[in-house]
Amino acid sequence: MKVNTAKEIMRQGKPAFGFSLGLGSPLNAELLSHTGIDFLLLDRQHGSWGDDATIAALAAMAAGPAIPMARVARNDYTLIGRLLDEGVMGIVVPMVNTPEEAKAAAEACRFPPIGNRSWGWGRARAYGADYPTWIDEQLFVAVQIETVQAVENAEAIMATPGIDGCWLGPSDLSLSLGFPPSQMDQREEHARALEKVVQACRNTGKIPGIAGRSVEDAVRRARQGFQFITAGSDAGFLLAGAASSLETLRGATAG
Repeated sequence: MKVNTAKEIMRQGKPAFGFSLGLGSPLNAELLSHTGIDFLLLDRQHGSWGDDATIAALAAMAAGPAIPMARVARNDYTLIGRLLDEGVMGIVVPMVNTPEEAKAAAEACRFPPIGNRSWGWGRARAYGADYPTWIDEQLFVAVQIETVQAVENAEAIMATPGIDGCWLGPSDLSLSLGFPPSQMDQREEHARALEKVVQACRNTGKIPGIAGRSVEDAVRRARQGFQFITAGSDAGFLLAGAASSLETLRGATAG
C-alpha cells in the first residue's frame, strides 16, 4: 500500500504544498520529486503533456517522495480514468460549477460501489497487487471552483460525496467577476469569494485549496486557511531563475 502523505498532512489540518508541472518534461518531474515538496501536479489542462510523456513523468515521480497528482483536461469520465490507471494519487477537475458536475467527477474516480470507475489499470500495477484495496481511500479528489456560479454553489459542491476538497482558480475567478487577474488583490469581491469558498469547505469538512502564484503567495494563502496549495511551476522557476541570473550578469557588467 502507498500512503498519500499529502492527504494525511491535510487531514491533520495542515497545509500541503505542491509544484505544478507544465513543460512536458519527465526529467523536471523526477528532479522536483526529490525536493521535499508534498506533491507534484502534472497539468494536463494547460501544460504541454502528451500521453507518452505523462506516463514517463509519473514513472519518474515514483523515484521521489512527492505524491503524484494531475489536473485532467476536463471533467470527462475517460480522461479521468486514464490518469488514474497510470498511477496518479490525486485528481484535480477544472471548471466544476454545480453539484451535478461534482458528482460526475467524484464517481469517475472511485470503484463501485462508491463510484463507477471502470475496473482495470495500466502503470498503476507498479503499486502492487493490492492497489484496488486501498486506492479509493488514498486518492485525493479536488474540483476547481473558478466562476461566480461555482462560488454561489460552493457549499453544495463541497458537500458532494467523494469530493475531498477544491483547488480554487483565482485567475479564472477574476475573469468571471469581470476584471483581469492582475487586479485580484485589489478587489474586495475577489477576497469575499475566496472567504466564501473556505467557509464552505469548513462547513462540509472538506479541504480548501488554491493555485498559488508564487512561494510567497502560497504562504499567504495558507494563512488564509487554504490547505491544498501549489506554490509555483517548473516554467515559473525556470524563468525566475533566468531573470535573476540575467539581472546579476547585467549589473556586474554595467558601465
